[in-house]
Amino acid sequence: MRLLLIDNSNTRTKLAVGTAGGLEEQMERVPTPGLEAALLPELLGRFEFDAAVICSVVPIKAVLLRKALAGVPLHEISHRSNLPIGIDYPQPEQIGADRLANASAIHQRCGTPAIVIDFGTAVTFDVVGLSRRSQQAKTESPGSYLGGVIAPGLSSLTEYLHRRTALLPQIDLAEPESAIGKSTTAAMRAGAVYGYRGMIREILGAIRSELEADPMVVATGGDAPLIAGGLPEIREVVPDLTLAGIDLIGRRNL
Repeated sequence: MRLLLIDNSNTRTKLAVGTAGGLEEQMERVPTPGLEAALLPELLGRFEFDAAVICSVVPIKAVLLRKALAGVPLHEISHRSNLPIGIDYPQPEQIGADRLANASAIHQRCGTPAIVIDFGTAVTFDVVGLSRRSQQAKTESPGSYLGGVIAPGLSSLTEYLHRRTALLPQIDLAEPESAIGKSTTAAMRAGAVYGYRGMIREILGAIRSELEADPMVVATGGDAPLIAGGLPEIREVVPDLTLAGIDLIGRRNL
């Protein structure tokens, strides 16, 4: 079955087709604010698919996608989906669909325990491990979504500095040449990249201290290659991890 996979995030929306052999090469990326009803027929018409899976964290855009896909077998990911992992979370309805997709994908890829860091508009840490009930009963478990951390994304921090100051420019993020910046741009770049890595390392350390075993740490999202490049704690960068999770959940529910 050919599944149209839709990752509708705050910044951009990705569309790709998943098959039994994996993701097809064709992928469309559309800025989410510009995703309007008039655009969707032509956009969806670029793909051949049998069913669709929506993973959305932007409710108003999810409504548009749902209407555009009327008449097509469709699953929209939520905590009610048939997932390959359990959920050990007091209010599961609060978990973003993208976080469930990431957790499902990393569990299939790495097993338990594992942490996936998604570097997007916000940076999210999602943890898969044994539930408290499984630990207490000392029984085997496929793993559960345990929760995680949400922090500002890297671009959000730099854009905030630009908007709230008179002299600090909008910068392109890249690896700093030195920790001691010789220009305003270089100083901002050093503060953003080195400071952000410090935040990621500190959060990872706190999460690890609460787990029973050392977790596999995987990163995804737009800023993952830049930040992970200086963090040996991150074992692997998987650019299409979220889409892989959407495909995995879609095949269990369609």
